[in-house]
Amino acid sequence: MPDPTPKTLYLGWQDRGLTRAWFPVGRLDVASDEKEDDERFRFRHLRGAEAARETGGFESVAGFSPDLSRDYRSHALFPVFRNRVMSPRRPDYGDYLRRRDLDHTATFIEILAVDGGRRVTDFYEVFPKLAKSEDGSFVCRFFVRGFHHTNENAERRIERLRRDESLQVSVELTNPTGHPAVQILTRDYYVVGWAPRYFAHDLMVAMAKSKGEHEARVVRVNPVPDPSSQRLLIEMKSRWEKHEPMNGREFEPLAR
Repeated sequence: MPDPTPKTLYLGWQDRGLTRAWFPVGRLDVASDEKEDDERFRFRHLRGAEAARETGGFESVAGFSPDLSRDYRSHALFPVFRNRVMSPRRPDYGDYLRRRDLDHTATFIEILAVDGGRRVTDFYEVFPKLAKSEDGSFVCRFFVRGFHHTNENAERRIERLRRDESLQVSVELTNPTGHPAVQILTRDYYVVGWAPRYFAHDLMVAMAKSKGEHEARVVRVNPVPDPSSQRLLIEMKSRWEKHEPMNGREFEPLAR
C-alpha cells in the first residue's frame, strides 16, 4: 500500500555575498501516489526567504514567481527539484546510487534527502524534514561537511574508516562561521567534518537533552575522485523529549 503520509523536503539557499549565510527558503510536500490525477506536489516559500531577500541577493526560488505568498500545486515534480536527481537511464546510475548507500528502489525523495542535490550552477541545496518517532527518537543521514578543511592526518584517517565504525559528535562553539556547529570526530579524536548547518540547531538540542543517548556511525566512505562533499556518509541517532525539530519562524510557509 502507498504511504499516505506526506513527505517533506526543504530547499536552502546560500548568500554568496559577504554573509555566506544559509536560509531555508522553500518547502516541498509530496503526497502519496494512490491516485494518478492527484496534485501530488506542493511548493511554498518560507519566511526564511524573506530574510534571504534582506541580504540583497535573493528574489525567489528559481522557476517561481517573486510573489512569495503564492501556493503551487502540480501533478509533476517541479523542475528545481527534478533537475537535481540523475536520470535512471544514465549508464552510471547504479554507481550514483551506491555512493549514496541506496539501491534501485530509491525514490527521488530518498535520493535528495541524502544527496542534497547540490549543483555548481546555483546556490541551492535540498534537505529533509527531521522527524521523530512516538518515543522521541530520530535517525538522520548526511554527508559530512567541511572535509576540505581537515588536515592530512585526518584525511588519511578517513581513508581507514570502515562501515559501522563508531564516531563521536560534539558541539563546537568556536566555529569560524560565528555560529555553533556539530563536529564529527573519530574515536581517536580526528576531526573528519561537520554536520550540515541546517541540522545543527536541532542536533545540538538533542545532544543537550538526550543525556548521552546519541550516537553516530560510518555508513560509507567514497574514494577519490568523488568530490569532498560526498566522501563520508554517516548516520546519527538521538532523541528529543519535547522539542519539535525545524519548528522555528524561518520554517513557516508564507502560504497557508
